Amino acid sequence: MKLGIILQSNEPEHVWNALRLAITAWKAKHEVKIFLLSEGVELERIPDTEHCDISKKIEEFTVLGGKILACGTCLKSRSQSETATCPISTMADLLRLVEESNKVLTFG
Repeated sequence: MKLGIILQSNEPEHVWNALRLAITAWKAKHEVKIFLLSEGVELERIPDTEHCDISKKIEEFTVLGGKILACGTCLKSRSQSETATCPISTMADLLRLVEESNKVLTFG
């Protein structure tokens, strides 16, 4: 199955749970892409907490082969630039993710 996850939150527990699901799906042999939208583009700036090891989950997801895309307009509105982990993407990329996915989930 191809799973698309739209992450619109910078709330650590929401992000952590979205990443946990993405990792679990990859380990179950599903293909997963995450699209960061709105506050979700702040993903790499979210500090780890006692219960939410977000940086480790990001690393685990990408090592497994997961792709993360970040809305360019949302990055620009926050004076952020793309990173190797979160390249700039467009609404056309989000549409492609939706079209190609068997299921799409939104967190946020």
